[in-house]
Amino acid sequence: MTQTPPDDTSGQPRSRREAREAERAGAAARATEPATPSNEEHPFARLGETGGTGETGGTGESPTLAWRQQQYPSRQKPPKRRRSLKGLWVTLIIVAILGGLGATAYSIFQPQIAKLVAAAEPNDYTGNGSGQVVVTIKSGDIGSDVATTLNKAGVTKTYEAFYKLLLSTKPSPVFQPGSYKLAKKMSAASALAALEDPKNKVQLTAAIPEGTAEKDVLSILAAATKLPLADLTAAAKNVSAYGVPPEAKTLEGFLFPATYTFTPGVTASEVIKTLVDRSLQALDDAGVPAAARWKTVVLASIVQKEAGPEASDFGKIARVFLNRIAQGMPLQSDATVSYGAGSTGKVQTTPAQRADASNLYNTYAHTGLPVGPISNPGDVAIKAALSPTPGSWLYFVAVNLQTGKTVFSTTFADHEAAVQQLDDWCKASPENNALCQ
Repeated sequence: MTQTPPDDTSGQPRSRREAREAERAGAAARATEPATPSNEEHPFARLGETGGTGETGGTGESPTLAWRQQQYPSRQKPPKRRRSLKGLWVTLIIVAILGGLGATAYSIFQPQIAKLVAAAEPNDYTGNGSGQVVVTIKSGDIGSDVATTLNKAGVTKTYEAFYKLLLSTKPSPVFQPGSYKLAKKMSAASALAALEDPKNKVQLTAAIPEGTAEKDVLSILAAATKLPLADLTAAAKNVSAYGVPPEAKTLEGFLFPATYTFTPGVTASEVIKTLVDRSLQALDDAGVPAAARWKTVVLASIVQKEAGPEASDFGKIARVFLNRIAQGMPLQSDATVSYGAGSTGKVQTTPAQRADASNLYNTYAHTGLPVGPISNPGDVAIKAALSPTPGSWLYFVAVNLQTGKTVFSTTFADHEAAVQQLDDWCKASPENNALCQ
């Protein structure tokens, strides 16, 4: 079978030999031309279209460089891109939402979270703690009350630590009312031991001697309680608030002499009321009728100031004063004159003081009992005023100021002899004479 070779460009048929020769000539011509990428236009083919002449086209770039960039696109510089903040804003918004959700969740579940955290920690401190704090146990407080007080004061770490210790301690501790010096951050065991140690009890103690006058009582109370003297004085001026007899213009005579223990934080009014209540109790215990309280206290206050250490003399002194009142005689008590003159200590007086009728407490110038008490009497003086010793004495004088020995007389002559005994004693030694001045 024969094949008809393709026509040449002239359109005339060729022989087989001519076709082969033409094919060889075309192959040789193609071998001398540069390789052209498959299916792509030759990089120089469109130079004329760009209007370029010579070696460069209209773009001002080298044709060779353009061709190489097409052949090796990885070597081209990537175009610069404008950074977008959109992703950053999205991230920030998400974080804010999550943060808000977290805060909301914490506020809702905070009690549960706190319990979980607390459960993971010890509920008790260790050791004896440090610093100092005063805690007060009130009358009637039970174990749970004490546990609460200690925890609120910062002594124990938790209520449970101390209360569970109390439940496991046998026999159960008994707490005495009062104030105690403890430390901060003590273990429950250390706190319990400290409360049971009497040395840790805070003692605000005021000791009021018998026969002490009101102004001196207030000074003692101020020193013991650390309350300002001005506060105590102001509280004492509110006389009608304490239930004393209506004749009383001051609390003189109704601030009972005794030893008192107060707790820190006590008020001035509470302190004063404590002493007055104790005085009214003493009067009731002695059997003094309410209507006789005033005169009994006035007389007892003079007896208390005039008497020495011998208790049996109190009733006799009270009898002397009552006998003199019954006979219309002035009491002639140096103690009352001295009080009216402004002295609450010594009972000696001068002739000028004894002659001063302007002193309403001057029982040389005025008959009967003075206008008010001159000291705060104790139980012995109150009982002596209520139930004086039977006798006819009208005079008495201490003949030994060191021992307080007192001579009681019915007649003035006997009294003069007793006064001479006192003068002799005063002259016996400089020490004695110093006491007589």
